[in-house]
Amino acid sequence: MSIHHFDHVDLRVSNFVEARKFYDVFLPALGFSNIRVAETEVTYYAEGERKTTPFIGLNEQPGHRGGANRLAFWADTEEEVNRLGAIIRHAGAQNVEGPEYCHEYTPGYY
Repeated sequence: MSIHHFDHVDLRVSNFVEARKFYDVFLPALGFSNIRVAETEVTYYAEGERKTTPFIGLNEQPGHRGGANRLAFWADTEEEVNRLGAIIRHAGAQNVEGPEYCHEYTPGYY
């Protein structure tokens, strides 16, 4: 497994305006000073491109509910993802998506 384990956190919020009052101040103080705003997502990242840099995203999408957050980590292979998925389930995780392909993120994203 790569030493670069952290990929991203999706903070699913019910109100961008209220959430950004906090995160626009707090996350840049942690080093996530670049802010990109899209229709259903606000992304906070350090330097570099979003696809190669760990990031924190606020998501306000249909079907998401505030507080249903996502933590995502990096793995080098599909086998490693599957192995880690089995470990977290065995440890008692209850709301796990995947392992699965998420083509809506990026082609080949697993």
